[in-house]
Amino acid sequence: MATFPSGCALLFGGSGGIGRGVARTFADSGSDIAVVYRSKPDVAEEVAHYARSKGVAASVHAADVTDPEQVAAAVEGAVAAHGRIHTVVWGAGPLVNQRYLAETPMAEWRHAFDVEVHGFFAAARSIIPHMREQGGGSFVTLGSAGHDWWPARDGMSVAVKAANEQLVKGIAKEEGKHNIRANSVLVGVIDAGQLHELTRQGQFDEAWVAETHKLLCLARWGTAEEIGHACVYFASNEGAYTTGQSISVSGGFGV
Repeated sequence: MATFPSGCALLFGGSGGIGRGVARTFADSGSDIAVVYRSKPDVAEEVAHYARSKGVAASVHAADVTDPEQVAAAVEGAVAAHGRIHTVVWGAGPLVNQRYLAETPMAEWRHAFDVEVHGFFAAARSIIPHMREQGGGSFVTLGSAGHDWWPARDGMSVAVKAANEQLVKGIAKEEGKHNIRANSVLVGVIDAGQLHELTRQGQFDEAWVAETHKLLCLARWGTAEEIGHACVYFASNEGAYTTGQSISVSGGFGV
């Protein structure tokens, strides 16, 4: 079992394919959780029920992260339910259609930034004052393994998450004096969420699978729980002297 400060891990995107696995991993590790969802209240409640079955407290909160007021309301709700937020896990993001940059519609590009970057910035603005008052805390963002090896047609995801990588470094630099840490987990191909949906839509086919497997040192897809274990390390007291860093959980993608 990991050890955590008092309070909860607040998981934006906690009802998503990867997010729910991360949330369950926090619960398995002994942390209370607060699950933020946009359109899947039933899934968020299932995640919360799982956490309670593990003996930890859990709450659910609705928010469209493109609206800063809704983000602030979710933060206030989590604080009211748990007393403190010890960690924010940022896993909110839209479905990223696989397109070359030159063929990416501007509306999709703007929407991706509104959700992932502006949403994360709104969350940080809302939560940093709370963490300062409570003597510290941590941020963990879910980034992209494409930062290390550019994946054709997934550029919108990589470019957007790269902005959050810089926000992570900025928070680490500016807020370390308040015992607030910030780190990121670079996510490879995970057997959940977008992989399932884009496969269903036909954007990933057998040829894509074969070519992608060639880029992996470990010839399998990762799991959401494996992403969760990295997040738990960054959030827990075991990672208390780690900030401004990233770890690639990618099966050795592009090595």
